[in-house]
Amino acid sequence: MKLIPHAYLTMPEEVRYAVVDGIATITINRPHKLNAINEAARDALFVAWQRFEADSEAQVAILTAEGDRAFCVGRDLSESTEGNFRIESFPILGVSIEVSKPSIAAVNGLALGGGFLFAQMCDLCIAADTATFSIPEAKLGRGAAWATGLLPMLPMRVAMEMLITAAPMSATRLHQLGFINSVVPPGDLAETARRMAALVAANAPLSVRACRGLVRRLAGGEQVSRQEAEAMFSEVYASNDAKEGTAAFRERRKPRWSGT
Repeated sequence: MKLIPHAYLTMPEEVRYAVVDGIATITINRPHKLNAINEAARDALFVAWQRFEADSEAQVAILTAEGDRAFCVGRDLSESTEGNFRIESFPILGVSIEVSKPSIAAVNGLALGGGFLFAQMCDLCIAADTATFSIPEAKLGRGAAWATGLLPMLPMRVAMEMLITAAPMSATRLHQLGFINSVVPPGDLAETARRMAALVAANAPLSVRACRGLVRRLAGGEQVSRQEAEAMFSEVYASNDAKEGTAAFRERRKPRWSGT
């Protein structure tokens, strides 16, 4: 895991970070390069995800990008001087950086290679109906070891098609296959992602994180017994928020979550 001090006070221009109403928005800001990830953007994304994890005000994050042409086309190969690519050097949730809170990818255009991976690694995905997704590594003679996480999300033959043809796939088709939660017109993308994020942010933080953890373990192929699941939720059952949720329901008011 690439650690960057929290004393890093300013975000580089390649990535923007903002929090409003408990929703963090992380925006890749290299539209002139189709939001390809160079070294500065890579480091800034590590900072942004660490900042989100440490931010008590942020309950959910939206990962998106500037412009309407591309979400992210992966690594900026034009600026690369490395002979080999190590997956650990890329800011990947669950691989090179750990985040316990949920994330939503808001895909506004091309999602290629590492950009596809960014959509894959988030917990939820909203896409513009003009967005396209592809894994072009086979065309470049490169590897896609990270695609191991794809099979729980797509049928085997679809994953095979994407990997060995390197052909693009539409957001509409991936929505039909369950990879994308919702497809909307480009002008509705940001608002749709914020509405979904607001639904998440309104819920009890401990419950949300425990549910996320359970789904991720199951998606990763782990066998989780009922007893193990109960243990995962033990903190939730015993929390102040569990009492608050019941009280709010009885009193017909909005709960005031403390995250404890």
